[in-house]
Amino acid sequence: MSTHRVTAPEPPADGVQPKGPASYFPSIEKTYGRPVQEWLDLVADRLDDHQHMEVVGWLKSEHGLGHGHANALVAYCD
Repeated sequence: MSTHRVTAPEPPADGVQPKGPASYFPSIEKTYGRPVQEWLDLVADRLDDHQHMEVVGWLKSEHGLGHGHANALVAYCD
């Protein structure tokens, strides 16, 4: 496991929609059926040895994520 674990954000208590990469997280969970924290853990581990776009490509080819979802996860961890 990565030495720098990134924690998924808590949903805002005031109901405000998250901004930036985190705004994709509800859709990622719904579309791919896994908690965002699992994806963030995978990405953080991969970023130890790979560059941003290499990890995006890996998520797309190995896990079937769309480009926007993959990029949001990697950007959040980067």
